[in-house]
Amino acid sequence: MKSLVPLLALLSTVLSAAEPAPVAFHSFTYSGNDAVFSVPLPAGHIQNPILAGYYPDPSICRVGDDYYLVNSTFAYFPGIPVFHSRDLVNWEQIGHVIDRPTQLNYDGLAVSRGIFAPALSWHDGTFYLTCTMVGRGGNFLMTATNPAGPWSDPIWFDFEGIDPSLFFDADGRAWMLNNGAPDETPRYSGHRAIWIQEFDIAAKKLIGERRVLVNGGVDIAKQPVWIEGPHLYQKDGWYYLCCAEGGTSIHHSQVILRSKSVTGPFEPWEKNSILTQRDLDSAAPHAVTCTGHADLFIGPDNNWWSIFLGCRPFTGGNWFTGRETFLLPVQWTDDGWPVILPPGERVPYSVKAPSDATTQPPAARKTAPVCGNFSFTDEFDRPELPLHWFTLRIAAEPWWQIARGELHVTPRAVRLDDVTQPPAFLARRVHHSNFEASTSLEAPTGEGVSAGIAAFQSEPQHFYFGVRRVGDELELFVERTHERRTEILARTTVSLPTGPIALRISGRETKLSFDCRLAEGKTLTLLAETDSYPLTVQAAGGGMHFTGAVVGVHARLE
Repeated sequence: MKSLVPLLALLSTVLSAAEPAPVAFHSFTYSGNDAVFSVPLPAGHIQNPILAGYYPDPSICRVGDDYYLVNSTFAYFPGIPVFHSRDLVNWEQIGHVIDRPTQLNYDGLAVSRGIFAPALSWHDGTFYLTCTMVGRGGNFLMTATNPAGPWSDPIWFDFEGIDPSLFFDADGRAWMLNNGAPDETPRYSGHRAIWIQEFDIAAKKLIGERRVLVNGGVDIAKQPVWIEGPHLYQKDGWYYLCCAEGGTSIHHSQVILRSKSVTGPFEPWEKNSILTQRDLDSAAPHAVTCTGHADLFIGPDNNWWSIFLGCRPFTGGNWFTGRETFLLPVQWTDDGWPVILPPGERVPYSVKAPSDATTQPPAARKTAPVCGNFSFTDEFDRPELPLHWFTLRIAAEPWWQIARGELHVTPRAVRLDDVTQPPAFLARRVHHSNFEASTSLEAPTGEGVSAGIAAFQSEPQHFYFGVRRVGDELELFVERTHERRTEILARTTVSLPTGPIALRISGRETKLSFDCRLAEGKTLTLLAETDSYPLTVQAAGGGMHFTGAVVGVHARLE
């Protein structure tokens, strides 16, 4: 055995020498400037969307004077951001529900799989988060006493379907709702149902009979599709069931039904839907489309409000930003039905704030802005990354760290189009149709490594602006992956820089450009203009693609 010791030592030395050196990133800056956000807000108004960029499937709950809001995150980690506000105007992220690799398994999930439609509720000192992990486990519940975390490990349920939500009744009982297959042979494609079953609060398990509340949708004779996202509310002796209908693309809508009993039968409003933009011209300037997946709540003015998702197309009907979170007041009809937006009215980009709300942002924000036009720079000068950063899936071993005021990223032999493993890619959301994102980094120290900035919509659709050493020179390149075909759009070589270089991607709706600044002060445009289509939701699958564009730092073994 002693003869193996020198060999093992030599092997350890060789393997250690073969490990790639981390790439040092000094800073990352994001800025956005959409024309619709440049219009001055009227006094006392809120900017819509309240969460711009990829913040879909919003759910909200009120605890005293505090409001907490969560969104879907699909295959990104940490998962399910938690936002806090006291006035519905100023929102600040305070944590994530999923912040430990041991909570859920993301292995092998493509970007539009994973975490679907979390629903947040509170009862008797405990926060409840119900959700679906599509492609890896199904429906689950997590709990916390502090919404900023930590949250529990998941409690799994074995019912079929998606979009679970909890309703706590005034009589002390609780009920679980969800979208599921109908209790009959489906009559058409997209035929679904809303189910209900009692939930034992103490045991955290389902009990009793599981039954259908809504079969198909508001009017099954019209073959409505994808009734989903159910929420129950109680008001004036009625139980109101609010659901999305029509699918998450341009036919999306929100509908309302009510009953005197929590288990039905539920009667639909004859004037449904209570929110949709499907009958309006989606190509109109500053149109908002795909509205739905709403949640209703009582605001600080003691009136009813709603949050919901919507999309903001630019020229050509495409968009980068995915599904965003909007806010509107709810109006009640004389006969007791809630309306978010009357038929034919467009979603406004500003809304009057609650009467006792302030529209002034807090003096010192701890997190990056999430709406309007803004610019924000991360200097990587804190021990932990800010909450707006995330990775694609979860790596078994850490590949990044913050040290000496730098972000150190160890290159991995995983490309951005790989769904089996996580690439060395740290990202944040694209919030605007007109944006710039740039990073300052040190050139990789050895050959066989590239590093830079990536703009990513999905595994088959993204851009990578990178640098790599080639002999005694530095090669800069713009790589595009479109429909899983990868090609180099531009490349050039320069002398090795004596210090950091800066790479920038600029998006102007239908066009992208790529330029850099070398350490010597020289600037270079590598690609002045290329079609932005591969970065759009439409290129990634349209209504069947559920995330939005993200941008961030990337390093890989070549």
